[in-house]
Amino acid sequence: MSEQETTNGVGDAATIDPSAIDTSQVDPEEFAKNISKASDDDLKAAMSSPLRPTILNEIFRRMEEHFRAEAAGNVDAVIHWRIGGGPNDSENRYEVIVRNGALSYTDEPAEEPRVTFKMDGATFLKLVTGNASGPMLFMTGKLKIEGDMMFAPQVQGLFKIPG
Repeated sequence: MSEQETTNGVGDAATIDPSAIDTSQVDPEEFAKNISKASDDDLKAAMSSPLRPTILNEIFRRMEEHFRAEAAGNVDAVIHWRIGGGPNDSENRYEVIVRNGALSYTDEPAEEPRVTFKMDGATFLKLVTGNASGPMLFMTGKLKIEGDMMFAPQVQGLFKIPG
């Protein structure tokens, strides 16, 4: 992306063709750094643009790569993510399953969750890139948690967070 196409490192999401992006070439540390530089308005704009599905799908795909199986031990958990703030105030739902030392995900949740995390898209980007603290987001009401409140803080430790 050229300097003219960028706004605080995240770009003008409304004018970018999602099919023109090779998400496998995006470096997680660079992505996290760009999120840290972006304003809340820029993040909200990106997460209500046509880029939203591309961003979310790539983040969940990479959760498998960043999963720390050694940290999971004998964890057996279904984690639901409800990410609001999409176009027309839509919400995306994902299900992450940690079972037998492996992680899988789907955008069609089917199992009963052990814990559910609810937040808007900008908050989600900050959380998964290590640019915001889960406990602080929870205490300020930006992150809502349903289910096993003792397990919820352990989820972050299951991943190598870029940045």
